[in-house]
This record gives sequence, structure tokens and C-alpha cells, in this order.
Amino acid sequence: MNLRGILLLIFLFQTVVNATRPVITLSADDYGASIVIIGILTSSFALLPLIFSIHAGKIMDKFGDRIPIIVGFIALIAGMIVPALFPTIWALFTSQLLLGVANICIPIGLQNQLGHQSNPRNRDYYFSMFSLCVALGAVIGPLVGGYLSEHVSFQMVYIFCIVIGFISIAFSLRIPKVQQQVLGSPSKLIDSFKLFENPLIRRALFSSALVLYSKDIFVAYFPLLGKQLNLSTSTIGWIIALQGLATMFVRFLLPKLLEMYKRDYILYMSILVAGIAFLILPLSQSTYLIALMSIIIGLGLGCGQPISMTTTYNASPPSRTGEVLGLRIATNRFFQLVAPSIFGLIGGSVGMVGVFLFSGVFLVGGSLFFRKPIEHQE
Repeated sequence: MNLRGILLLIFLFQTVVNATRPVITLSADDYGASIVIIGILTSSFALLPLIFSIHAGKIMDKFGDRIPIIVGFIALIAGMIVPALFPTIWALFTSQLLLGVANICIPIGLQNQLGHQSNPRNRDYYFSMFSLCVALGAVIGPLVGGYLSEHVSFQMVYIFCIVIGFISIAFSLRIPKVQQQVLGSPSKLIDSFKLFENPLIRRALFSSALVLYSKDIFVAYFPLLGKQLNLSTSTIGWIIALQGLATMFVRFLLPKLLEMYKRDYILYMSILVAGIAFLILPLSQSTYLIALMSIIIGLGLGCGQPISMTTTYNASPPSRTGEVLGLRIATNRFFQLVAPSIFGLIGGSVGMVGVFLFSGVFLVGGSLFFRKPIEHQE
């Protein structure tokens, strides 16, 4: 499979994820779930990737990426069928767990494919284009989900995603059966965690987790904040989509930015700016100002993922790239598992404004980790 095929598959996957996650939140609210339950529901998406991502990466290193990616899209289809047939809170939890299986297999497999097909000279470009398609899915997904749920029904969103899932399986059949064969006994789990001793991997994983948890908080809780502000479902979808559009824009410029500035400086400034926008957004009363803050958050958070993916792959032992990418996913999901539950408790205590204020403080504080070049920290 060539670069275009990989980019198409990650775009389709991210379209489904971003179309359904706000719908999942709003559905749970309609079913009478509390903010705390919604936080736990959001966290359940990350549970299985946290547990199994490293093992999945090892399997891909040994047997290839094709079958795990197909299994991932089958899990995605199942995760859409359940809430389409059963409009209950438990169906939403089941859907999120199945989407978690998809989120183990598909990103690791596609990133591994991308790394194998690139070289050190073009890897930044490849991963930037990969992240650009992730961001494009974050634009299209909320728009489709918002309009279908507002003008048709929540169930129609799931049906749309089922169709996307079958199309994705058809394209996945073009992935080579065995991408890489690794000899020798597999490493133990403790050996995987020892990879944190590498300062480049450690920094890449922390930046990735910080960015993803923040995006998750926004996608999970902004629909509830928007509902409090009397925004329509389509307006909420547009604001989330504008953030995805801003992420696309900055990722398109990222290769040029990396030629002009050091990676650490880009990470520091982008996360800092996003944190400040998080602090301002819940205090805004104007829809246009809220949309502007959403765009700034997208610009800020958009730099972290492609930089972390390239750094992670480059710092990986050649025979353990899938394992390290799995460790990256597991780290991301740990933050995504813990953060929404914590912020759900915060929201239940002090409201939606508190969720965004606390998240902004965490982002601003986390940006300080990237303020100094890595050689001065070790």
C-alpha cells in the first residue's frame, strides 16, 4: 500500500471517530447520564488501548500490519451497530470499548506502515501528511455528525459510520500480508517500559499524551458547554470542525516551521498558546470569540502529534518500531482514561467552566517541560 492508501484509511477512521464522539456525549446526556458518568464514558474509549497497545505493537512487528488493521475496522463497525440498535447508556459504553479496540489496531498499524515506507529525509513530511489527514477527519467528522444528528437522528450518524467502515475494510485488503518479520523471542513488558529511559522517547510520549488528552477534553465537554450557552448542535459541530481545520492548516505548514525553529521551541509555544486559549474560552459569551478560541486551540495542539510520531519512530530500535508506537498509544490512552474521569468530577463539582479552566492550567504548566532543549535537562 502506498502513501495515498495509508492517508485515506487514517482519514476515514478519524472521520468516524470525530463524527461519533460528540454524538456519544450528547446521547448520554439525553439518556439522563450525569457529568460524572459522561466522564467515565469518555474514559472508557481509552481503557483497552491502555492495556493492549504494547502487545498489539509487538504482534505487528512480528506478523505484519494487515490483519490487525482489518480487525480494527471490524471492531469499528460493531461499535457503530450496537448504539444504532440499542439506544441505552450501556450500548454507548459497549460502543466506546469496541472503538477502543479499533483505536489499538488502526493507528499503530498505519503509523508502522508509514514509518517502514519512509526514510529519515522524508519522514517528517510523511508524518505531517498523516497528521494532516487526521485533522481533516476532525473537520469532516463533526460536521457530518452535527448535521445528521440535528436534521435526521443520532442513529443515522452510526449508519453513516458503518458504511465508512466497510469501505475501509475493502481498502485495507491492499495492505501486504507480512510487512516485517522479526526473529528472536519477544521482549517482556518491563523491557517496553524501559524505553522511557530514552529522553527523546520520553519527551515525545509526554507531548503526544498532553495534546491528545486536551483534544479529548474539548471534544467530550465542549458540546455540554455549548448546550449551556444555547448553541445549536450544528453550531457546536462547526466550532469543533473549525478547530480541526486550524489543526490541518498548521500541520500543512509544519515541515516549513521545523526548518525555521527547533522542535522544543515549537512544542513549548504551541502548547502554551493552546493552554491560554483553554482558559479564555469558557469565559467567552460571544459565539465568534468561542470559535476564535477553538481555532487557536487547534493551531496550538496541531503541532504536537506529528512531531511526537516522527521523534518516536526515529528513536525506536529498528526491530521494535511497532512496540514503541504501541507504547506511545498506551501512554496517550492512560492520559485519556484518567483525565476525563477527573475532569468529570471537576465538572460535577464546579461546572463546565471549571473543566476548561483546570485543563488550561494543566496545559500551561505542561508546556514548561519543553521550554529547555533536551540536552540541558538530562
